[in-house]
Amino acid sequence: MTKWDLNNFKGIFVAMYSAYDDKGEVCTERVKQLARSYVGTGVKGLYVCGSSGEGILKTREERMKVLEAVMEEVGEELTILVHVGANSTKESVELARHAEMVGADAVSSVPAIYYRLSEHAVEKHWQEMIDSTSLPFIIYHIPQTTGFQLTQKLFKKMAAQEKVIGIKMSGESVFELQQFKANAGKEFLVYNGPDEQFLGGRMMGADGGIGGTYGVMPELFCQLEQLITEGKLAVAQELQFKINSIITKLLSYPSLYGACKYILSLRGIQTGNPRLPLLPVLEADYDSLTELNNKILTVIQKYRER
Repeated sequence: MTKWDLNNFKGIFVAMYSAYDDKGEVCTERVKQLARSYVGTGVKGLYVCGSSGEGILKTREERMKVLEAVMEEVGEELTILVHVGANSTKESVELARHAEMVGADAVSSVPAIYYRLSEHAVEKHWQEMIDSTSLPFIIYHIPQTTGFQLTQKLFKKMAAQEKVIGIKMSGESVFELQQFKANAGKEFLVYNGPDEQFLGGRMMGADGGIGGTYGVMPELFCQLEQLITEGKLAVAQELQFKINSIITKLLSYPSLYGACKYILSLRGIQTGNPRLPLLPVLEADYDSLTELNNKILTVIQKYRER
């Protein structure tokens, strides 16, 4: 048994986007507006400063500023998971301690990137974060970007600790997801990472999901979760296919995050452009993104009425 109520950590978590002003600087008012927009959609919480939030592209001070704004705006209403991973263990620990200080619910981290690290080095990196706070810790496994393949041996060792309550599984294999669940036990939380296979991940044992495209269609993922919970799998499959057609279109633009942020701007939520080297959308794409936004809103309305 863990000392945390794990029900607070199950469900749909939006991997929150960055929010900059027109000069590309972190804008706390826009951060708050974005965070506020997810309250009432049905999501359990937010995952702050992860891949979708451009955490790796921000300074330590910017990441702290973003988290403080999120906590001030919605910290009492949503469960807040914070990605604190950085290239140096020292900076990661500082971010973890800050997350605890401002009242976040859990911290999470990828392995350090750039250097090809041994398992022992990654274990030490994570352990320093785990030991630095009293918060629960969620492993972030995304080998296609970090270059580190988490073995089941190291995973089982980490998962045996009381503070390590879950893993954000962003690898592409639902078999691997199932193995993480099997090797850690029923209480250990597994979050599906690839949005396009949320249904598959849930069927293979995931307890919920953390995703970037959730940010422009949280209602659809909440509806998909409800259908799965109710055992309406044929309808769930139908909805997953509709979601995947949207994701396929989003991936056709210069950057996924640029496309998502532009869609939010059409709804009156200004978050600025993604930070280079992530690309903004092109003016030539505005019309098709407007059409895509209309499609998303139509699908949301359709499934609300079912």
